[in-house]
Amino acid sequence: MIDLPNLEDAQKLAQAIVNTIPEPFLVLDDKIRVLAASRSFYEKFKVDPEQTRARLLYSLGDGQWNIPALRILLETIIPEKTAMDGFEVEHDFPNLGHRTMLLNARKVLYDDSSLSTILLAFSDVTDRRMIEREKANLLQQTEELLRQKDTLLQEMQHRVANSLQIIASILLLKARAITSEETRLHLQDAHQRVMSVAEVQRHLHTSISVDQIEVGSYLSKLCASLAASMTGENNPVAINVLADKEWIGSDKAVSVGLIVTELVINAIKYAFPLLKAEDAIFVTYEVDKTDWKLIVSDNGIGKNTVTTSETAGGLGTAIVQALVRQLDAKMDVASSAKGTSVSITRATFTSRLPKAA
Repeated sequence: MIDLPNLEDAQKLAQAIVNTIPEPFLVLDDKIRVLAASRSFYEKFKVDPEQTRARLLYSLGDGQWNIPALRILLETIIPEKTAMDGFEVEHDFPNLGHRTMLLNARKVLYDDSSLSTILLAFSDVTDRRMIEREKANLLQQTEELLRQKDTLLQEMQHRVANSLQIIASILLLKARAITSEETRLHLQDAHQRVMSVAEVQRHLHTSISVDQIEVGSYLSKLCASLAASMTGENNPVAINVLADKEWIGSDKAVSVGLIVTELVINAIKYAFPLLKAEDAIFVTYEVDKTDWKLIVSDNGIGKNTVTTSETAGGLGTAIVQALVRQLDAKMDVASSAKGTSVSITRATFTSRLPKAA
């Protein structure tokens, strides 16, 4: 503490301290009269020092400080709590306009006197509150746009699903009406492909994210659906999925899903002519930075014993090859009497996950 020789020196020091405070600052007596004000207070609110000192705060500037919220702070809250931080007040001030102020107040009690003083600091947060409101409005607008986007996406998905179902139904009706066995098989094959696309779309759009799809969950649900529709007690082929934790774009997910669907359906149809309890198909997806490998393998009879029409390459093979090119990848097929493995690889990749064959 500084031991000053007289009261006048102490008052000069106190006023100097007050004037160094960058924010508007007041010292009030217990009657809410102004004992001292900082230079920043006079500059901010454009009031005359001679018309401020020793005046009741509420009468300053033609009553601009006669604010109900401020009265509550000074006359009710401070007498009870002696301190208050961040008390927010909104008011239209002359020459300033509508402002938002944060008030910090302290009641100072003295040991040798029944009198007290109140220290009152002002912080103008008008611009900050305006930015916060703008951000809140932008967030609300963004959420509304996202909601509209989700609604439109759901409508589009619904229309795509209906269109695919109509096309599949037409193909099936045509297949039943055609007398040519070869044409009927082609139409049935086309019907199956359309249903495969519909199945991929259905599982793709059950994902929480629209733009990014988690591969493992996506392929597991897709293969579970294929197993439910194509296997059973009379065809007990197990379909197992192993995948690294990886998120991919929805466009890539569509291609990967269609490839898996084609290869799994092909394996179910041709790899297991003599059913055994251990019949299985493995679907694996591995990632190494930007490279990836998709493998669909089975422990069936191998391609060497499959019918000539299938080994020659049909519509399914052409679809898979086109999708592989679209993914900028390459396809390798390995087959023996122990089964068939189809690998779709982007760049050089050494597999570490197990395969059926």
